[in-house]
Amino acid sequence: MEHTAIVDRPITGREAWTRTDINDADYRVVLSPAAQTELMDAVKSLRRQPVPLLALRPDSFDLPACRAAMEEVRAILTGGIRFALLQRLPIEELSLDEAKALYWILSAMLERPVAQKLDGTIVYDVHDTGQQALPGSGIRPDKTNIDLQFHNDNAYNFLMPKYVGLLCVRQARAGGTSRVMSFATAHNALRERHRDVLPRLYQPFWFDRQREFHPGEESTFSAPLFIRDGERLHARLSLHQIRGGYALRGGTMDNETTAAVEAIKDVFADESLQFHFRLQAGDIQYVANREIGHSRTEFHDYEETERRRLLIRIWMRNEGAQGYIG
Repeated sequence: MEHTAIVDRPITGREAWTRTDINDADYRVVLSPAAQTELMDAVKSLRRQPVPLLALRPDSFDLPACRAAMEEVRAILTGGIRFALLQRLPIEELSLDEAKALYWILSAMLERPVAQKLDGTIVYDVHDTGQQALPGSGIRPDKTNIDLQFHNDNAYNFLMPKYVGLLCVRQARAGGTSRVMSFATAHNALRERHRDVLPRLYQPFWFDRQREFHPGEESTFSAPLFIRDGERLHARLSLHQIRGGYALRGGTMDNETTAAVEAIKDVFADESLQFHFRLQAGDIQYVANREIGHSRTEFHDYEETERRRLLIRIWMRNEGAQGYIG
């Protein structure tokens, strides 16, 4: 198998970081006053001549300072620590639709936004709906307030987004701390602590597809958790959907599969391998989705609807079609 070489040696490079390796300059990118002025000029133009969000293009506006900021983000996502925090979108001066429009324009400078559901939803609200994310229900965990384990988005379907963005509109009353982990670092930890399970992680697991499939298709999806893409390690790690996948298949995990999942949970619990931060209104978190796991702690919301936690998600990739299946 192709994984032999990477099992035999640790992954080195900027992507294989631990908490103590991270400095502010490694991941923070601030929209300069010039970039903020460009964005507000774009908003003024849209107020005079509205354009549907899906028709917006970055090259429709004069945004050199914004492009420079997004090139910093791109450099971090491709050659740095693989996650970035873009700060100071002037959200307090914007309506929600205007904030989404600017977020869309900035994100489209990285790669093409794509659908996040079969129905074509392309800008997705992350908030607690009070529902339960049970196997086969189609309720994604991001529609709850539960603690989310490290995962990458759409691990349970064919074509994963290359980048994932999260715009913070409002934070919860308590909790909801953002966490990121390098899957290269997780792989190194598994190699050191649970070497015997690594071969299993390069073999297929069952995933619950969250009801995102066409009639007549399987409700589960099978894929390895680790794959190589040239010199890069890519991951499909979503324990919630794996548990659901095996439940939908009507059977329990065998001993080898159970041991592999428990090893992953052990590594995911190690806070020295994680980086934590709290998003503020106007912050945008970007991750290289196939290399970085993201999660958040359980949160407790406000009673008033207009104050409740709200993040806006965009998926980006240039490969495949713009639809969900890709």
